[in-house]
Amino acid sequence: MQETEFPIEDSNLDRAIPVGLFATVVFTALAHGAVEPWALAVFQFMTVALIALWCVRMIIRSRLSLWIPSTSFPLAALVLMGVIQSIAFTDSVGQRTGLSLDIEATRATVFALFFLFIWFLLAVDVLAEKKHRHTLVTFLIAFGVALALFGLIQHFTWNGRLYWIRPLTSQDSSPFGPFVNRNHFAGYMEMLAPLPIAMIITRAGRRDSQLMYVFAATMMSLAAVVSLSRGGMISLAAEMVFILIIGRGRANRHESSTAFTILRPAALILLIIGAISAGIFWAGPERIINRITGQNGTGETQTQRAETFYSSRGWIWRETVAMIAANPMLGVGLGAYETAYPIYSSDDGSSAVGKSLVVDRAHNDYLQIMSDCGVVGAALAVWFIVLIFRAVARGKRSRDPLRKALAIGCGTGIFGLLVHSLVDFNLQLPSNALLFLLLLAAVTQAGAKKPATTREEVAERDTNLAVSQ
Repeated sequence: MQETEFPIEDSNLDRAIPVGLFATVVFTALAHGAVEPWALAVFQFMTVALIALWCVRMIIRSRLSLWIPSTSFPLAALVLMGVIQSIAFTDSVGQRTGLSLDIEATRATVFALFFLFIWFLLAVDVLAEKKHRHTLVTFLIAFGVALALFGLIQHFTWNGRLYWIRPLTSQDSSPFGPFVNRNHFAGYMEMLAPLPIAMIITRAGRRDSQLMYVFAATMMSLAAVVSLSRGGMISLAAEMVFILIIGRGRANRHESSTAFTILRPAALILLIIGAISAGIFWAGPERIINRITGQNGTGETQTQRAETFYSSRGWIWRETVAMIAANPMLGVGLGAYETAYPIYSSDDGSSAVGKSLVVDRAHNDYLQIMSDCGVVGAALAVWFIVLIFRAVARGKRSRDPLRKALAIGCGTGIFGLLVHSLVDFNLQLPSNALLFLLLLAAVTQAGAKKPATTREEVAERDTNLAVSQ
């Protein structure tokens, strides 16, 4: 194939766009998950800047190219549903009504989801080129290790302030690293930890880099465990089983299937578990054991000591089920959970808080999507998960070791967060949702049926608009 020449300006943009994508990932994580309005606004501004750069690149190339993968369809449908829920009608007495119980909250949520969706499409477009996929692997592993080390250092030198300078605004916070909630830090780490393992299993990296990959996977997993997130520990264990199953077999189709190649994932996982155990023993296993068993170190359980029935997940889930039963088809509206919760919260007199308790999340992403969007939302979630693992399965069969590594590593990270979503709300945190979508973009490209791997192939691939079914 004759090499395609691109203008110097296009080459600069070709570098700037992926750098901008990775910069948004770093910013949202370091900005405490981008949960505060200022941080969310900065993320949206960065996304607008990336869209502008992408449009300029298209103008320079004199062609419009946009690959819309099937994994984006459920996301687009969710945004569309949110738009429908946010439509307001004014009745004869001047009262505004709509499908959502909190129209303004739904509009704000849809606005944020729209930016996440556009960012995902940009990530899919960028990762069409093989060199950017290589850069992605380096970035994810390096950033994961850096974030893990920062979290561990801050943990062992904790002075009651985030970054040692910002005081906590709530006494109920359980911070770790840059996150106010340790469960969200653990969710972030569990998405990144499987990738270096996959790089070793598939032999996608250089042989002299394997020790570095073991170190990276160990540090990220250790940081998640030391954070004392029980959901994170369970998810890491589930990931180890998942990658052991999906990572078995030959590194490629031309390699004979020997006992060594089949047992390689198991041996690697045992090595990493051993390294994590050594790290836990060095750091002191008592707090981790107490956290798992629910003890506070004196024999008294945490539930007996502090946790009330109103603050437990089980109570919130019971009220959420009632909310779903009352709004089975379309839910209470995206983002309207906090407004709707008091309506369906039952006060049986067992708590002085009662209906005044503020609950803004269901602490279960699956119950959350059903409460917000009803049966329609549940169907979209099932469709989304099926498409994800179809892409993972296709990528695992690839002859390209890098594609296979991305499918296994990123797919395992996605699986781990989906397990964690049973007991938490990581996907409702902008930073964690953004990383989830970046992994999904990598999986999507790894499992693409006719992917473009070079700039030359990208130039030939695009006619006007290619839509993947």
